[in-house]
Amino acid sequence: MAGHSHWAGVKHRKGRADKQRSRIFSKLSKEITVAAKLGSKDPGMNPRLRSAIQTARTANMPKDNIERAINKSEVNKNLNYNSLLYEGFGPEKIAIIIEALTDNKNRTVSNIRTIFQKFGGNLGESGVASHQFKQVGLIRIDKKEISNNDILELAINAGASDCVSNKTYHELLIEKDNFYEVKLKIEEKISKIISSNVVWLPLNKITLDEEKTKSVLNFLETLEENEDVQHVYANLEVDNNLLEKIST
Repeated sequence: MAGHSHWAGVKHRKGRADKQRSRIFSKLSKEITVAAKLGSKDPGMNPRLRSAIQTARTANMPKDNIERAINKSEVNKNLNYNSLLYEGFGPEKIAIIIEALTDNKNRTVSNIRTIFQKFGGNLGESGVASHQFKQVGLIRIDKKEISNNDILELAINAGASDCVSNKTYHELLIEKDNFYEVKLKIEEKISKIISSNVVWLPLNKITLDEEKTKSVLNFLETLEENEDVQHVYANLEVDNNLLEKIST
């Protein structure tokens, strides 16, 4: 089950730098604005908005920034973001899925294609990589909130399909179609959730040597730096020891 968190781990470590914090806040603000624009401005009535705010709070995004992003959905009524999905293969034939939010499709696809070409990858047609992933709901909860035994019982009772705990947080996997229903049951017991999203989980992961891994991670980070890219998923498996070495 684990494996989807490796690239997330790299991002979280690298994301502590101040120069990247503003970029992270920008992406979170965009998601909050889109969520508020598509549904209720009340997080209690809008699951997507609630999830976006939870993620923003975990990233220590100021309350004023969150409120400003919500209000932006009313102020800029003519500003429309398109949700786009791109697929392809990066260095070493690593399968890639990219979720983007953009107000200019031509700019976004051109920039993403250029990044793929720069690193020797190929941006493909719809379906070329997505069959190597499965969409699932993923909820992360701080281990301080609940014990291993209690989270396992809660996960079973709420209808989660899997539950794994590591040193810092619990991860609950949920079938995509049941995600928000199960999430509501979890939220009845857990008030503080680190993040909750529908993600692309790789079905089979690829392990590379250190040099090739660094090359792929540089590619993934470059994609993440693009202002229109919200999430990047890859079927790369990174050994924890190597991950620590690369991240320091």
